[in-house]
Amino acid sequence: MNDLRIERALSEAQLADWRAVHNAIIPTAVLSSDEVRERAGRNRLDVAYLGDVVVGCSTVRPPDEETPAATVIARILPGFRGRGLGTALYERGLAHARTLSDEGVETVVLASNPEGLRFALARGFAELERYVLPGDTVPFVALRLT
Repeated sequence: MNDLRIERALSEAQLADWRAVHNAIIPTAVLSSDEVRERAGRNRLDVAYLGDVVVGCSTVRPPDEETPAATVIARILPGFRGRGLGTALYERGLAHARTLSDEGVETVVLASNPEGLRFALARGFAELERYVLPGDTVPFVALRLT
């Protein structure tokens, strides 16, 4: 894991890498380049590399009118899971999220990602609700750190 690098996604190349991981893990909510650029303007987007290979990405959303908690989402491509990479990415996002809100931390996991759900539950998150976005069939699971 010594080759792990986590960088804020600021350049077009980093945003493209972030988008590739997001779209691979969340195929029900594929994002365009423009949508990723817009998200980067309001959220912290990080991308994780193992050497020169992109292996994951994360999003930290500040509180908003709907959710007073900060939201941390860490994503690791399936072939790289179980090596501590997700933990490193999550802990970096969690540290930043805690600077944004005193109202707690939440996360969101696609229900069809059992590894992601196990990861969140193992770190003390508890399920709040499940919801389906318009036009989707697979629910998202919202969880809160307890």
